[in-house]
Amino acid sequence: MASKALLVYMLVGFSLAVVSVHFVDNYARRDSTKPSLLLFSRTSGLEQNNGSDDKVWPELKFSWKVVCATVIGFLGSACGTVGGVGGGGIFVPMLVLIVGFDTKSAAAISKCMIMGASASSVWYNLRVPHPCREVPIIDYDLALLFQPMLMLGITIGVALSVVFPYWLITILIIILFMGTSTRSFVKASEMWKEESMLKNAMEDKRTFVNSRGELLIDTEYDPLVPRQEKTPMQIMKDNLNIKRLLVLLLVWVCFLLLQVTKNYTAACTTIYWVLTLAEVPVALAVFGYEFVKLYRESKKRRMEGNQELICEAAIQWTATNLVFCGLCGILGGSVGGLLGSGGGFILGPLLLEIGVIPQVASATATFVMMFSSSLSVVEFYLHKRFPIPYAVYLMCVSVLAGFWGQYFIRKLIAILKRASIIVFVLAGVIFASALTMGVVGIERSIKMIHNHEFMGFLDFCSNQ
Repeated sequence: MASKALLVYMLVGFSLAVVSVHFVDNYARRDSTKPSLLLFSRTSGLEQNNGSDDKVWPELKFSWKVVCATVIGFLGSACGTVGGVGGGGIFVPMLVLIVGFDTKSAAAISKCMIMGASASSVWYNLRVPHPCREVPIIDYDLALLFQPMLMLGITIGVALSVVFPYWLITILIIILFMGTSTRSFVKASEMWKEESMLKNAMEDKRTFVNSRGELLIDTEYDPLVPRQEKTPMQIMKDNLNIKRLLVLLLVWVCFLLLQVTKNYTAACTTIYWVLTLAEVPVALAVFGYEFVKLYRESKKRRMEGNQELICEAAIQWTATNLVFCGLCGILGGSVGGLLGSGGGFILGPLLLEIGVIPQVASATATFVMMFSSSLSVVEFYLHKRFPIPYAVYLMCVSVLAGFWGQYFIRKLIAILKRASIIVFVLAGVIFASALTMGVVGIERSIKMIHNHEFMGFLDFCSNQ
């Protein structure tokens, strides 16, 4: 019921925001001598007035700005990777407001930071066993289900960022982030209560498990079945699935080749659209394979009366649920393309919503984000969209933050016996991103209205 309510909330909010474009544009330009058109060239509107095409690259030298960027980058990366959301909603405003980068360069550096933090978190998670089962802590089936749709969504998001006015993107992000952060907070509160019952039961020397027959605790506690001690190398070997990893890497390479080729092709030409549409069958091929696999296995187990669930999710893999997950993957990628994030703001809460335990949800979301963010970093590098010194420095900060963030949160969970801390961190990062992106976006939108700048939809082809 909560998931349906969240979905209805986002659909209604998004619809009202998109419809309001026409009214906002008419209000902003009613005193202007220029006519209010639906399609307007960005070069004579937003770009000229705001200079968003101009590269603004501050020099990397010791100053209070660099110190603030280091502290915020470290804390944002640590919390973002723990929650499985990356932290792009915090990095972009920080780089624009404090350091002084232009918006596009800030988004590019944000991707570098997300990639660094995700890579170090994945390295850490590969050395951590599953908290309650003898399976990898990264769910490769869910990664294969979401990764191709996430990358396809990023392409859509980038296209929408060209067409949508800046204020509309701000409103959509606020609507989305407020909804997902609220739902994540409610989920964390429910888990906290369940963990409190577990702790009370353990104190009373009674056995308590959740509805899936698992203890939602970290590796410091005794599992239901005694576990054989393993070396770090054995744990890493168990967490690696080479075949699935190669498939994910193949999808990454295909999207990279298509994107790089398309970026060196004139916009809106026949070749351009062919390359753009070629991403669809690549994504659908991998998603379709995983769709059929999960559907058939789930149906077979239901017919046999086997209650064991597929993957880590506590849902039945019906056609409706699989299609819904695919659409959410596209939505997550679209948000990533609009915002300059890794798409974890949708994927992280979604994994929790379908019943994945926090440790696995964080590890899987971070693993998928490593692929999506690295794809964008390569593209930005080829287009010389970010200064190398700043990107390398902040990426190193994020690498350290990703590793130590995972380390400290695991220790904290072990001490407090509460994995719900991960979900609280997730909700907090999303809420903080909503505030920072909202403040920046609203301030800039008010200036655009006062200057009677164009506030409607923009033409795609003429703004490439």
